[in-house]
Amino acid sequence: MANTKAYAATAPDSGLAPHGIDRRELRADDVAIEIDYCGVCHTDIHFAQNDWGITKYPLVPGHEIVGRVTAVGDQVKGYSVGDRVGVGCMVDSCRECEACKDGLEQYCLQGMTPTYNGEDRHDGSITFGGYSEKVVVSEHFVVSIPEKLEMAHAAPLLCAGITTYSPLRHYGVKPGHRVGVIGMGGLGHMGVKFARALGAEVTIFTRSESKVAEAKHQGAHHVIVSTDEQQMKDAAESFDFMLDTVPVQHDLNPYLNCLKYDGTHILVGLLEPVDPAVNAGALVGKRRVLAGSLIGGMPETQEMLDFCAEHDVRCDIEMLDMQHINEAYEKVKKGEVKYRYVIDMDSLKQAG
Repeated sequence: MANTKAYAATAPDSGLAPHGIDRRELRADDVAIEIDYCGVCHTDIHFAQNDWGITKYPLVPGHEIVGRVTAVGDQVKGYSVGDRVGVGCMVDSCRECEACKDGLEQYCLQGMTPTYNGEDRHDGSITFGGYSEKVVVSEHFVVSIPEKLEMAHAAPLLCAGITTYSPLRHYGVKPGHRVGVIGMGGLGHMGVKFARALGAEVTIFTRSESKVAEAKHQGAHHVIVSTDEQQMKDAAESFDFMLDTVPVQHDLNPYLNCLKYDGTHILVGLLEPVDPAVNAGALVGKRRVLAGSLIGGMPETQEMLDFCAEHDVRCDIEMLDMQHINEAYEKVKKGEVKYRYVIDMDSLKQAG
């Protein structure tokens, strides 16, 4: 095993601090990666602070990982030393169930293995994420970073990017469609970029008048302030899709009423019970669909990266030294980052 510098939480209120971890020796299908950058996702904060009651400590977060290959196992065929690669939200699955065979490993019927806080399917060890110098991952769960993409800007695509790209592709968003994007954070701004690149007419729904100019700067054709009753009334029955990126409980009913008949409201941020309750009549009366979507499978994640390179789509980021991660967490919680922090791992490697 190789000892690796990392930052870890050791308790819900510990914050993150330097912590040594062991990375496994290469298995036959493994790729060893020296991490250059790792994005900071709000999920990292939830796990570090045990908001969902399932954290296993010590916890090394990070599932938006990019870097370069340093070694490969003797059965690896797709990667070579020096390749630019990425690792997203999962590092294994059963690979045998219907979902896995369909390239939808995130829906593995036995449960996918998350990049951190998961249990390795082979040795039972707990997985550690990308707030570290290096990582070892099966090549099946590694993706190639196209040369046209800047590495730091590519990191958040492995979570925020694929989370918004996958449902837009799955539901067939195309030119002529009207797409509403609810929320203007890390996920929301990527939803705008992807929907526009797919040719849709895009509207941002925000609660704040102060975000109107920024929403248009991000590429939204229109902006609706959802607290304005007249604006919401005028938007009734006019959208084909709603991409809902809000991660906390909120009233879905006003947005459902903005959908045309056969319209689809897609949840990608909310993991809690829907509250207040959905008026089923709004669904039944217009054959609307309330759907959910979780990241994307490995083939689609590679497709998304290639799409970003082709269409010049990238995530807006702020660079961060590892030593300032705790302050960054507080700013993320307050919504003060535009729109994703990315950790420069040189700051960790150079630390004593």
